[in-house]
Amino acid sequence: MADSIIKKLVVIASSTGGPKALHKLIPMLDKNLDAPVVIVQHMPKGFTATLAERLNDMSDISVSEVVDGEPLHKGHVYLARGGMHLELVQNRKQGLFFKENEEEPINGLRPYANITFSSIVSICIDLVICVVLTGMGADGYEGIKKLGNRQNIYTIAQNKETCVVYGMPKAVVEHGMADIVLPLEDIGKEIIRKAGVR
Repeated sequence: MADSIIKKLVVIASSTGGPKALHKLIPMLDKNLDAPVVIVQHMPKGFTATLAERLNDMSDISVSEVVDGEPLHKGHVYLARGGMHLELVQNRKQGLFFKENEEEPINGLRPYANITFSSIVSICIDLVICVVLTGMGADGYEGIKKLGNRQNIYTIAQNKETCVVYGMPKAVVEHGMADIVLPLEDIGKEIIRKAGVR
């Protein structure tokens, strides 16, 4: 049964250097986090299942690869499947759930974080905590900008010093979209602070 009282949502975008960053970040999250966590990591098909399993094994919070059509639950981390774009959809019967598609890659990437962020624009939710980690390019910025025009958002950007590639967080920071810039080791605590624990 879908969790119909989800009020907060965490969405993490990452690319180059992301898997290593996620290995540090996800184990910091409390298993009773009062929000679902969605990760869009640029990865090809076939690699995200292994990453999800590894993150699940090393974390107290549960981690799994997204299954098309499944509902979101608090205190769970969902990793977008490689080779699939990921959207979030909401209706009265199912609550908040995932919808995947195989539309063309954008800038050679599928999943693409802008698609996921943009899909949340019309969802009824109190707060979206946007987290932008290490990565090349600027994926995430446009979606967060669009989201910020319609939703209450709080954006956390990884700092340059702890990024493998300071591209995606840089785009968010330089366009004035970051509420806070933090080293990787402090991001987990900030997510918990904003999302709360049940």
